Amino acid sequence: MDRRTFMAGSATATAGALAVFGSATPSSAEEARGTGSGGDHVRSVTAITQVFGAGQKLVAVAVEYDRDIDGSMLSTSTFAVTDRTVTKVYANRTADLAQRGRAGRYVIVELSPDDTAAALWVTQQGSGTPPTDGSGSGSGDSGGGVGAGGPKVGDTTPGGTIVAAKATLTQTDTVTTTRGTRYAADSTALTTDAVVNLIVDDFQQFSFADPATGQTLKYNLFVPKDYDPRRRYPLVLFMHDASVVNVATEGPLVQGLGAVCWANPEDQARHESFVLAPEYGSVVIDDNYEPSTLFDATANLVESVTQQYSIDRNRLYTTGQSMGAMMSLGLNIKYPDLFAAAFIVAGQWPKAQAAPLAQKKLWILVSADDTKAYPGEQAITEVIQEQGTQVSTALWDGQSTAAEFAADVRSMKAQRTPVNFAAFETGTVVPSGSTTSAHMATWQVAYTIPGIRDWIMRQSL
Repeated sequence: MDRRTFMAGSATATAGALAVFGSATPSSAEEARGTGSGGDHVRSVTAITQVFGAGQKLVAVAVEYDRDIDGSMLSTSTFAVTDRTVTKVYANRTADLAQRGRAGRYVIVELSPDDTAAALWVTQQGSGTPPTDGSGSGSGDSGGGVGAGGPKVGDTTPGGTIVAAKATLTQTDTVTTTRGTRYAADSTALTTDAVVNLIVDDFQQFSFADPATGQTLKYNLFVPKDYDPRRRYPLVLFMHDASVVNVATEGPLVQGLGAVCWANPEDQARHESFVLAPEYGSVVIDDNYEPSTLFDATANLVESVTQQYSIDRNRLYTTGQSMGAMMSLGLNIKYPDLFAAAFIVAGQWPKAQAAPLAQKKLWILVSADDTKAYPGEQAITEVIQEQGTQVSTALWDGQSTAAEFAADVRSMKAQRTPVNFAAFETGTVVPSGSTTSAHMATWQVAYTIPGIRDWIMRQSL
C-alpha cells in the first residue's frame, strides 16, 4: 500500500437516511429496452472512510446497483458529489477501494482527501485556529503546552470533534450494466445510508473496570484476524494526546494513525499482533508530571488483556503522542519489566527521573522546532548516555518520501543501538499554509514510517 493510500480517514457514525429510491427490480422487457433512470436501480449508498495522519476523512462513496456494472463506461463525470471533488470512478464487487476496478454491483466514487468537507476529525488547530499560548509546543495539544495554559490533569474538555460521515451525490451520466442495459442519468439526490470504516471497523470496543484504582477505562482492541489461542502474540498499546480526551470510544482510532497503523493489513502480514487503544475521559498527565489514577489503570488494563488472550508477555510494546508519549515514558520508568520497547512521539519526562530509561529499548521521534518536547527528549537521551547506554541520533527531513524514510530508518538500525533518537529538521513537518504546530504535525508523519514499527516489533524482553 502506498503512502497516500495508507494515510487516509475513517468515521465512527452511520450517517444520513437513504433518499427514496424505486424498489422494483426491472422486468426482462424493461432491461431489454434499457429503460429506467439510475435512481430506480440503486439499492444502497455507502460512505467509505480511511485514516490519514491528520485524522479521519471520507474518501469515497459506494453506490450499489441491482445489476453488475460495466466499469469501462464510467468516468469522473458520471457522478457529482456535493461539496466534493470526484477523482476516480470504477466498478467493484464490494463496497471497498481498489487499485483496479472490476465488474460488480458497486460503483466506487473516489473523492479528494484534500477537500475541506473530507475531514471527519476536527481539532482546534486542524480547523486553522492557532494555539492559545502562541507556541504550539509542549505535551499539550489543541491549545499548546499542558503546563502553559493548556489542559490540566482531570480536564474533561474534548480537544477534538468526530464528524459523522455522510455524502450526497447524483448520477449525472449514464451507467451501463455488463449486459448493456443503460441506466439514464437521474437528478434524484442520493444520501449515504451506511459507513465502511477501513481498519477502524476491525477494532472492538470494550470497557475495563479496574478494581485497584476504581477507574473505568473505555478501550479499543484489535484481535488478529486468524487469532489462534495456541500461539503467543505481541501487543501494542497506543495512548492518545489530550485533544482526544472525552470523545467517543473510537476517538483514538480516528484522530490519526497512531493506533490503526499497527492493524493495517501490511503490518499484520509481517507482524500479527494485538493493538490496544484506550480512550481517556480526562487528561491523565500534564507538565507537572503527576498523573491521575488513569495512569496506573492503564498498566492494569494491559495486564487484564494479557490474561484474557494468548499474548506474549515478553513482547508488549507501548507508543503514544504528546500526553501518550509522556505516559509511555512514565510507565516504562514505574513498570520497568512491562514493555519490551517503546515508540515515543513528541513527549518528554523530567530528566531527574530518566535514569531507568537507560535499560529500555526506545525509538524517539520529535520535531526540532517543538520547543518543549525536543529539548525535553534531548535531556532524557543525555541521561541515558550518561548511564552508559548507546544512543543513535539523526536529523530527518519531515517531508521525505516513503523510500527516503525507509533509508533513514535503515541507517539508524545499522548502528544497532538500543535507543534511537531522530528529530525532524526545523520547518519540515508543518504542511505549507497550515497553522498546525510542529508539535502536532510530528505524529501526523511519525506513524507513516513502517520501518520504525518493524524495529519495535523485533524487540523482546
